[in-house]
Amino acid sequence: MEDPFEDTEWNDILRRKGVLPKKEKAPVEDREEADMTEAPVNLDELDDDEFEDLMDKDDDDFLEQYRRQRIAALEQLKTLNKFGQVRQITGQDYVSEVNKAGDGIWVVLHLYRDGVELCNVINHHFNHLAQQFPMTKFLRGVSTTVIPNYPDKNLPTIFVYHEGKLKAQIIGPQTFKNNVSKDQLEWCFYEIGAVPSSMEKNPVDETRDIIKSSIRSSADNNNSKNSFWGE
Repeated sequence: MEDPFEDTEWNDILRRKGVLPKKEKAPVEDREEADMTEAPVNLDELDDDEFEDLMDKDDDDFLEQYRRQRIAALEQLKTLNKFGQVRQITGQDYVSEVNKAGDGIWVVLHLYRDGVELCNVINHHFNHLAQQFPMTKFLRGVSTTVIPNYPDKNLPTIFVYHEGKLKAQIIGPQTFKNNVSKDQLEWCFYEIGAVPSSMEKNPVDETRDIIKSSIRSSADNNNSKNSFWGE
């Protein structure tokens, strides 16, 4: 942090705007205490009223600095929120779309088959979840085109990956009800860590949460996943 007592043009601007305290000729030994009680305001913490107040003033340098900070923050957010829709994949896409998704990327993959009602319901919810959480990569693929000879008895199947590593599996029709809700899936992915949901509690009573009890961790299932690929 720059010294708020230093004589610079930037500090003078901040003093005029009330972001820094007015300069006083304080003894050196008192400066540490002054810094603790009158710390400069973080520009990113300004509320709408404070921002509008600044806009009413005529210090172009100050507003330009603030504008650059806001643009930088938005650009960073765009780099994270880069998905936003469900992508269809095949087995040929698995390595690039899942195993090599990238640093910090969560991937949620649904294996389905046309005509299976539960699969249709989950695909419908995936469309909404992908839009709601564009920082997470939501994928779907016809089961046998992703994993040859994948048995229908295991559908629906959901794999959850983080940075290319399998974190959880949810397998089989006994896990889901035909009226499984988007909120149930959202809470499930939130607890795994795949989405930053704002939900505060499980929409289903813990004693009836079949999905949660059916989640298999990566530690339990790495071997089974590898067997699908003949590894």
